[in-house]
Amino acid sequence: MANSPGLLIYALLVCIAGRYAASEQAPLLPHASNDTTVSVDLFRELEELARIVDISYCVGTAGLGISKPFECASRCSEFENFELVTAWNTGPLLSDSCGYIALSHPPSPPRILLAFRGTYSIANTIVDLSTVPQEYVPYPGDDDDDNPPDFVSPRIKHVNPSGEDPPPSDPPKCDNCTVHTGFYTSWLNTRKAILPSLTETIEKYPNYQLVLVGHSLGGAVAALAGLDFKARGWDPKVTTFGEPRTGNKHLMAYINARFNITSNKTSNAFHRVTHTSDPVPLLPLAEWGYTMHSEELFISAPDLPPSIEDIRHCHGDEDPSCIAGSDSDGPSWGIPARFKFWELFFAHRDYFWRLGLCVPGGDPKDWYRKYLKPGDEVEESVDEL
Repeated sequence: MANSPGLLIYALLVCIAGRYAASEQAPLLPHASNDTTVSVDLFRELEELARIVDISYCVGTAGLGISKPFECASRCSEFENFELVTAWNTGPLLSDSCGYIALSHPPSPPRILLAFRGTYSIANTIVDLSTVPQEYVPYPGDDDDDNPPDFVSPRIKHVNPSGEDPPPSDPPKCDNCTVHTGFYTSWLNTRKAILPSLTETIEKYPNYQLVLVGHSLGGAVAALAGLDFKARGWDPKVTTFGEPRTGNKHLMAYINARFNITSNKTSNAFHRVTHTSDPVPLLPLAEWGYTMHSEELFISAPDLPPSIEDIRHCHGDEDPSCIAGSDSDGPSWGIPARFKFWELFFAHRDYFWRLGLCVPGGDPKDWYRKYLKPGDEVEESVDEL
């Protein structure tokens, strides 16, 4: 269906019709407190992470890139306290992976940031989302040889007075877990490319928080990277935008358990952000055995930019009032949300900003738009696009 001429023509007509018109941002005001409320601090954090992952689209672009100290044709100038460690690009195959590692130095929050880019190829996206699953084996059982180098099986220094090491080589078994083969291969390729630099950086900055952020297929890779890093005794914080379904229900339960996702929203270290009409979080299909994990944050507003009232915490793995309920909410023209592949150009890219363009300020429509900074009053509005 993704490759039929009728659907492609229809997608072009939707593009010409201007599917997404600019809309005015509602004032950022406190709203009634309940268990779905998103805090102002979390709203600011997500907005900043959306810009950070947007920069990853400069990696792998012909004639562009990210250079030291932290310069690019996109939003790098907005992060004056950032320092580029390295960027990676594993190649243009279906299991490709691009991104960068950067340091966020004080007075910004001290962090080691890994940003995982999505794919530029819409065709690759559709093909990747139809790959059969394979068994998931937690690190280190998935290493390629019996005597991996230190960066694959890193030495973990003593981190507490008792002198006991965390157990990097003995993660819990993931019983009956299966994972998307393309996503898993992409992570294995990425791991070889980044672990030398990442291990060295963590040893040099042990008090910096490890933060992973990914968009689209990069969100799936970030999720698998988070599990790997947990097994190494590191403590990553993971945020994904438009993350596809990565594995079966057993793997999703494993993610929930490893990240200790609970009803206490303020303590959870994994956020999975979805946007109404985005088909990617609904793929691969549930009929193929794929499902979602918990701690979803759902953006209900179709247009940019969202307000704090447009984002809410969801309950459980597949809350019917969030992205999982999209197919049942009266599919337009008889097409379920998961098959609206033209939304790969719109809803799938619209996470606080229009992601995926390595140009100054991101999408040109954003050039005159402001973003929230720490210390801004909550009553302030974000300017109209």
